[in-house]
Amino acid sequence: MFSKACEYGIRAVIYIWSKSTHGVKLGVKDICKGIDAPEFFTAKILQSLAKQDLVSSTKGPNGGFYISKEQENMRLLALVEAIDGDKLFRGCGLGLKHCSEKHPCPIHDDYKNIRENLAKLLSEKTIKELAKEVTSGKATLTTIGV
Repeated sequence: MFSKACEYGIRAVIYIWSKSTHGVKLGVKDICKGIDAPEFFTAKILQSLAKQDLVSSTKGPNGGFYISKEQENMRLLALVEAIDGDKLFRGCGLGLKHCSEKHPCPIHDDYKNIRENLAKLLSEKTIKELAKEVTSGKATLTTIGV
């Protein structure tokens, strides 16, 4: 459902948060290694998120990406909308331009329920909650070794 950019962005921010709790600032190489993501693409995503103040970054030898106190309770919805916009919550499940309540596609009602449930999930989950799942070992951010 998410674009590749959104998948990498979510994984990167969760990974950064899990390391930021220890005062660590991470470079793009370390982040990409930690989440099994392409470096150049992920760097562009993180730069965009930093410009939107969804992650923090500093330059220099002790620089890198980190999550500030103000960002730590960010909802997953904020990340998804920052990267993919709100198209996930609008539009037709079959990609029809004129699908509506009056003129529904064959999956209109089912897809509407899926969108509503996804919006609820994304608006309730915080990056902090997801990062805690990773740091506790209950969840992972890579497919390496699976």
